[in-house]
Amino acid sequence: MLSFIFTKPALQRVLCFLKYWSHSDARFYFYLWRRSCTYRVTLLLKFIDLPLLEQWSYNMEQITYEVGEWKTSNIQVFWGEIAPCDHVVQVYDNERIFLATLEGFAGTGFLANESVVIIATSNHLHALNERLCHQGFDLESLIAQDKYMPIDAEKLLATFLVDNWIDATIFKNTVTSLVRRAKNGNGKIRAFGEMVAVLWEKGLCGATVQLEHLWNEFHEQSPFTLFCAYPKAGFTQSLHDSMHSICRQHAKVIDGEARPSTAIYYKNAS
Repeated sequence: MLSFIFTKPALQRVLCFLKYWSHSDARFYFYLWRRSCTYRVTLLLKFIDLPLLEQWSYNMEQITYEVGEWKTSNIQVFWGEIAPCDHVVQVYDNERIFLATLEGFAGTGFLANESVVIIATSNHLHALNERLCHQGFDLESLIAQDKYMPIDAEKLLATFLVDNWIDATIFKNTVTSLVRRAKNGNGKIRAFGEMVAVLWEKGLCGATVQLEHLWNEFHEQSPFTLFCAYPKAGFTQSLHDSMHSICRQHAKVIDGEARPSTAIYYKNAS
């Protein structure tokens, strides 16, 4: 076991290195605590045999520290422990960043034996499935067990969008059916929804906020991890004001800039 003391700039460089460090037969146990303006870091390197999925699942158990109001965490810890019942949003810079986040969201859900519902555009579903298959997940088996439920966002949205507004009753019945199906078996689920981004892209801002509100109402009655995302390019009004109106509908906000793939940068929305 090794122990070091770092100032914040030095610590950030060490963290950046550790996040990219990989070894097929090793795992880092990484612990960090703060004393005054410095940080003490304890590293324990344990050599073990990792099965394929666990190896994919990241070598570090947990990393959490603060940079201003933003915090960062290992993605498994974030989705499994920090935001297991939160409504989370990401406003992302580009498709690559978004897909990396979505891959981590789905992949860590499978590893945690949760059912994963992904309501996304057909292009994003196709790209996500390619990424998950590359990581070794048997998607056909997961789909057959209702452990993975990929759903076309535009097709689902069309079932309850009436005159450019959401029919609340149809929405509730549709989502209730999906969640009940996903919960059948183990009861723990996480869901991603891109319907709000589809509405926003069409310029239906009122329907977007309405749908976010309906998701929140449903989520309060049946808590689970709920994630949605918007492309930053879709905000044609004042970027700050538009993002604020969307983010305040959520509990936590994920940073949408390029970051190490094993980390989530987040802050509370309020």
